[in-house]
Amino acid sequence: MEFKILDSLKNILKEKGEGKLESIFAFGIFEGDENRFLQDKNLKEFDFIYKRLEQINFKAKKSKSTIIEYPIYSTVCGIGKKSKFDYDSIRYFASISSKISETNRTKEIILIIPELSGEYYTKSGLFYLSAAIAEGAELGLYKFKKYMTKDSEKNNNEITGPKVVRVYFSGLKITEELIDSAKDGLDFGQKTSLATNFTRDLVNEPGNVVTPAYLANIAEEIAKQKNMECEIFDEVEIIKKGMNAFYGVGQGSKNPPRFIHLIYKPKNKSKNTKIKRIIIVGKGVTFDSGGLSLKPSDFMTTMKSDKSGACAVLGIMKYINEFDVNLEVHGIIAACENMPDGGSQRPDDIVKTLNGKTVEIENTDAEGRLTLADALSFASNIGADEIIDLATLTGACVVALGEYTSGVMGNDKELIGNIISTSRISGEKMWELPFDDDMREKLLSSVADIKNLGGKYGGAVTAGMFLEEFVSDKIKWCHIDIAGPSFTKVGFSYNPKGATGVGARTLLYYLIQHKI
Repeated sequence: MEFKILDSLKNILKEKGEGKLESIFAFGIFEGDENRFLQDKNLKEFDFIYKRLEQINFKAKKSKSTIIEYPIYSTVCGIGKKSKFDYDSIRYFASISSKISETNRTKEIILIIPELSGEYYTKSGLFYLSAAIAEGAELGLYKFKKYMTKDSEKNNNEITGPKVVRVYFSGLKITEELIDSAKDGLDFGQKTSLATNFTRDLVNEPGNVVTPAYLANIAEEIAKQKNMECEIFDEVEIIKKGMNAFYGVGQGSKNPPRFIHLIYKPKNKSKNTKIKRIIIVGKGVTFDSGGLSLKPSDFMTTMKSDKSGACAVLGIMKYINEFDVNLEVHGIIAACENMPDGGSQRPDDIVKTLNGKTVEIENTDAEGRLTLADALSFASNIGADEIIDLATLTGACVVALGEYTSGVMGNDKELIGNIISTSRISGEKMWELPFDDDMREKLLSSVADIKNLGGKYGGAVTAGMFLEEFVSDKIKWCHIDIAGPSFTKVGFSYNPKGATGVGARTLLYYLIQHKI
C-alpha cells in the first residue's frame, strides 16, 4: 500500500465525485460522540454522515461499522469510548476499513481520524499513531493461501485490497515537523507489518515443510541478503559443545537439530564507542508431538506454531537493518523437532546442560525449556547487556492470562517494565507474572540439580524460574511466554485465523526506542 497524509479535506468531495466506488471514505467515531464528530470545520461538507447516523441510531461501539452508499461511498467505524482510546484502537479502525475496502474492491481509502489531544498529537505520539494506521491496514488483510489450488487467486499469499490510503487527522494543526513525524511513522508501520507477516508465513508453514534445517537455511539467506554474520551448528557440533538438553529434545526425530546464531551490527559502529548488545532468543520447536510423553491428538494439531518465537526472531533479524538502530543485536534459535521414536529422550533421563547443570527429565513434553536452557547459556557466554526470549512455553500461561496476552517474567524489573510499556504502544498485550522463591523447591530433583517440571500449579512461573537457572545473574533478562496469542483458531481484531506473528512488532518497537 501507498500511504499519504492529507493536510486538508477541502474540495475532496469534488475530486472524488459522487457515487463512485473507486474510493471509500472511512470515518472513525468515538462512542458517545456520534452527534459531535463533525466539530472540525474541514468536515462540515460531510454533514450528510451525521444525518444518516441519526436516522439509523448508530452507536459507535468498538469494531461496529455501517456503510453509507450515497452521496459518497463511506463507512463509519466505532472506535469505542474516548476514555479507553489507545494506539490499538486506531489499528482496529484501519483494519476494519481496509477489509471493507477489499470487500467492495475500492482502490483507495480516505481515513478520517477523529480529533485527538494530548500525547497523540505530539511528535512521538503522531509517529506511533501513524505506525498503528499502517499496521492496521496491512495486518488485517493478511492471508495464508499458499497451498490452496482450487482458485488461482488463492495460490499465493499476495494481499489484495486498497492500493492507496490517505490519512486526515481531524483537528491537527499541521506543521512540517509533525508531517515528517507522521510520514516516518507510516513508513515504520509498513516495515513492522512486513516483519510480522514474514513471521506469520513461517509459523503457518506445516511441520513437513519447516524443519530445523529449513529454519537454518532461512537464517543463512537473511545473513546473505542483509550482510550479517551467521553461524549454524549441526547435530555433531551441538553435542560437541555440550548442548545436551537441547539435543535430547530433537534426538528422536529424523530431522536433526540446528543451532542458529545471527548477528546484526550497526553500520556506523565506532571502534571507540561501546555499543549496547541485545540478544533475542526464540524457541524453535518446528513441531511438538510431546515426544514419549505424547500429546492427545487434538492438542497436537496446532503444534506447527511451537516455532513462533524462532520465527519472530527471524522476522526481526530480516528487517532490523531497515531501522538503522545503533545496537548490536543477536538472534539465537535452538531449532529441533520433538518426536517419539526408539531413540527419543525418556522420562527419568538426566542430561548435562551447556552451563554444567544437570536436569532430570520428568516429562518430555516440557521440552521448550530444555532447548532454551542451552540457548540462554550460550547467550550468557557471549555476554550481553540484555537477553530477551520469546517462547510458546506453557499452557499454564494461557490458563492464567487467556488467549490474547503474553506473560512476562525475568530478573530485572526495569527491563520487564520497559517491555510491557512498549507492548502497550505496539498493541501486543503483555502482563507481568511474578517469580516466587517459595516455588523454587518445586523444581528440586533428588537425582539431579534441577528437574524440568515444577508441578501442577503456577506452571508458567516455575517454567520461567527454570530458565533463570541458565542466565548469568550479571545480565538483564526478560522471558516472554507467547503461548496464548501466538496462534488463533478463529482470528481476532487485525489477526486473521492462524499465526499472529506476536513478539516481532513489540521487540522492533523496543529496539527503535534506542534511536528516536
